[in-house]
Amino acid sequence: MAPRHRPPEARLSELKAQLAQIDYALPGTVNIAMNRCGKPNCACHADPPKLHGPYITWTRKISGKTVTRRLSAEQLERYQPWFDNDRRLRAIIKEIESLSLKALETEPEQHNQRAD
Repeated sequence: MAPRHRPPEARLSELKAQLAQIDYALPGTVNIAMNRCGKPNCACHADPPKLHGPYITWTRKISGKTVTRRLSAEQLERYQPWFDNDRRLRAIIKEIESLSLKALETEPEQHNQRAD
C-alpha cells in the first residue's frame, strides 16, 4: 500500500504550531573536551588515564567572526534546551521552505500573480 501524504496546508499548520511552542534558542556548537597535559608524571598519562576536564565550549558566529565562550557544567545543563530549540527551529524552517518550493512548483501561476 502506498504511503498516504498529507496536504501541504495541513503540514504547514502543524509546523506553525511547533514554531509557536519554541522558547529561547541559542545558535552554535557545544563541544566537550577531555585533555591530557604536558606533564609526563600526571595522572592523565597513567593507564587508565584520568583526563583533565570536561572543558565545555560554545562556539558561534557573530558578524562573520567566530566567538567562543566557556560554559560550566551547570550552564550547559541550563542552556541545553535552548541549543536543542535552535536545532528544532532550523529543521522546521527547512521543512517550511521545502513545502513552499513544492507549492510553487505545483501551482506556479497562482503564486506568481500580483496583488493589485
